[in-house]
Amino acid sequence: MAILEIKKYPESVLGKRAEEVKEITPEIKKLIEDMVETMLKAEPEGVGLAAPQIGVSKKIFIAQTEKGPAVFINPKITKKSRETDVLEEGCLSLPGVWLKVERAKKVELNGLDITGKKIKTKAEGIFARIFQHEMDHLDGVLIRDKEAL
Repeated sequence: MAILEIKKYPESVLGKRAEEVKEITPEIKKLIEDMVETMLKAEPEGVGLAAPQIGVSKKIFIAQTEKGPAVFINPKITKKSRETDVLEEGCLSLPGVWLKVERAKKVELNGLDITGKKIKTKAEGIFARIFQHEMDHLDGVLIRDKEAL
């Protein structure tokens, strides 16, 4: 495994919509393993990492969950609660920046795991916030674009 360089704003890849993963190849699996290691070794330690943050415009993100790092390939948010809250968020691509962002308190997410198996996940609280933050990266959106004033 390898620790990858985390791209920082204003790198252009961070502002682009990521492409769908057509096939889960050995290269994609290696990329995911490297992303997990990169997230865990980041300073400050990250709780999520999207492929565009390491310069790869693919719809992949990993997120720290209660059970450890989880992988989401071609994820889609299928439901969001109407209830929201505004909390400060940081981002590995915007070091030292903390901004208030409004997010849904609960989400449901569909996608694929690292083996290509369909997964459906429900999340609330901090985990819902992490998932929404990483999904934004796949759409080329940063917290600076969503700051709640």
